[in-house]
Amino acid sequence: MAQISQEEMEDLREAFSKFDMGAQGHIATEELNDLFKAANLPLPGYRIREIIQDLTATGAQHDGKITFDEFISVVHGIKSSEVSKTFRQAINKKEGICAVAGTSEQSGTQHSYAEEEKVAFVNWVNKALEKDPDCQHVLPMNPNNDDLFKAVGDGILLCKMINLSVPDTIDERTINKKKLTPFTIQENLNLALNSASAIGCHVVNIGAVDLKEGRQHLVLGLLWQVIKIGLLADIEISRNEALIALLREGESLEDLMKLSPEELLLRWANYHLEKAGCPKINNFSSDIKDSKAYYNMLNQVAPKGDEEGIPPIAIDMTGIREKEDLNRAECMLEQADRLGCRQFVTATDVIRGNPKLNLAFVANLFHKYPALKKPENQDIDWSSIEGETREERTFRNWMNSLGVNPRVNHLYVDLADALVIFQLYEKIKVPVDWSRVNKPPYAKLGGNMKKLENCNYAVELGKNQAKFSLVGIAGQDLHEGNRTLTLALLWQLMRRYTLNILEELGDGQKVTDDTIVSWVNSTLTAAGKATISGFKDASISTSMPVLDLIDAIQPGCIGYDLLKMEGLSDDEKLNNAKYAISMARKIGARVYALPEDLVEVKPKMVMTVFACLMARGMKRA
Repeated sequence: MAQISQEEMEDLREAFSKFDMGAQGHIATEELNDLFKAANLPLPGYRIREIIQDLTATGAQHDGKITFDEFISVVHGIKSSEVSKTFRQAINKKEGICAVAGTSEQSGTQHSYAEEEKVAFVNWVNKALEKDPDCQHVLPMNPNNDDLFKAVGDGILLCKMINLSVPDTIDERTINKKKLTPFTIQENLNLALNSASAIGCHVVNIGAVDLKEGRQHLVLGLLWQVIKIGLLADIEISRNEALIALLREGESLEDLMKLSPEELLLRWANYHLEKAGCPKINNFSSDIKDSKAYYNMLNQVAPKGDEEGIPPIAIDMTGIREKEDLNRAECMLEQADRLGCRQFVTATDVIRGNPKLNLAFVANLFHKYPALKKPENQDIDWSSIEGETREERTFRNWMNSLGVNPRVNHLYVDLADALVIFQLYEKIKVPVDWSRVNKPPYAKLGGNMKKLENCNYAVELGKNQAKFSLVGIAGQDLHEGNRTLTLALLWQLMRRYTLNILEELGDGQKVTDDTIVSWVNSTLTAAGKATISGFKDASISTSMPVLDLIDAIQPGCIGYDLLKMEGLSDDEKLNNAKYAISMARKIGARVYALPEDLVEVKPKMVMTVFACLMARGMKRA
């Protein structure tokens, strides 16, 4: 029987989870057709009907449901069948799949990675870091061998890529760069992993040892998350008001702001295709395989010389008439190269429709040549375009790092059906009755009512099961995105998650704010350092209590000579705070708070910093 690789298994599990929102382990059989489509493995209708009949005949089907194991069994059977050439071509869409030594303990399947993705990421990193003096010992990497998996082993390259994606995430002073030892390498890898988590990467199943040993599928998975966050960071209306040009007739600004970065990117591509008088596309995989959409996009966004100081670049469209898809793709990429936008894809990647690499290709094109102008429309309420606050960004990154599905892009929009909230309840060990939860796709008529029912249940769980303080909070507040009340619930979820970690380390002993302050002060006192009065202590604005605690947990790790300790200006306080947050992550504390939270002494976020350090200290004890 044909085997399913680890990467294929993860893709199938992700597709299945979109329909099994409650993680109940089963979906309705009538969703099977949509499931195969979501997994990019479309089957003809008659085959779906045959599969359901077979399940019924064997007794595997119960009450019109199919489990994930049954789904995988079906996939195994189809891969092994002569009937399914098109299916096998789809699931084995990456001819460059490479096997990796070792198998997954959970699935028994062999780990694998896509060779073309490795090549694309290596070329991107080589270009991005080519002038960085701290990476010259590993650059340039050869995309055709295992250089990448060795290069990430000391943590420096990963730290640099994280800072490229989200600038200032890691304080450069905290990266160990010279005379590396196994211990200082471990610190760099801790710093990289905890910082990746802080920007919203899902790193739950990745450890420093995995990176040190260069486990290919894990390295590529993490690197793709970091690269993608950077590529999509500015595809956000509050950061780029020219995106409002993508508003369609009859659409409100609120409708546009609800779109994810990927959806906005697709909207942008179709905006230019429409201007070119070409058919729209629905995705960056099957719909772009013939390169014709790409050709027309390039021709639309290429500089025409109508802006001062920007010379025109003419796109040669003759290649669009090439008969062979591969030749046409190569001609198209030659034109993309003239724009300096050939990165991420080869001609083969285009004709195979690799979704990751084609998304990256289009995102890079958008960054260099958006070809959009902020509309001069007086009807638009510009004041309604608010950027994300630090608190909102912290909560969003925390949720995404836990692997919630779907990923949270816009805090209030993406929580409006409470599905992410339910997943967070399960993370803090509050049981959810998923039979009470309405799941997408929601019918257009009554969809909002279904979402509101979910939100009502989410508030009910918070009050009755989690014992949260939710006075004055109703389901409608979550559904409508009431900022203050939604954040109040999220804070209590994050706080409980943090305290649960401490209680697990303390054999179930209940932890309160006073418990944390007491531990912090006893640790500081034992190290001969000044204590704090609580999470509102004014001295925290200098970050010295945090730095002293880190030094008490790991003596000698803080470079006090790098810091200003008296008579600090606001900039000097921020400088200390950046160092403190990065050092906390470097010694192994998964801190989500931002440097500004320390400078401004935000008690809630300060509490999480000390709690994470307490967890790290307890592990060392």
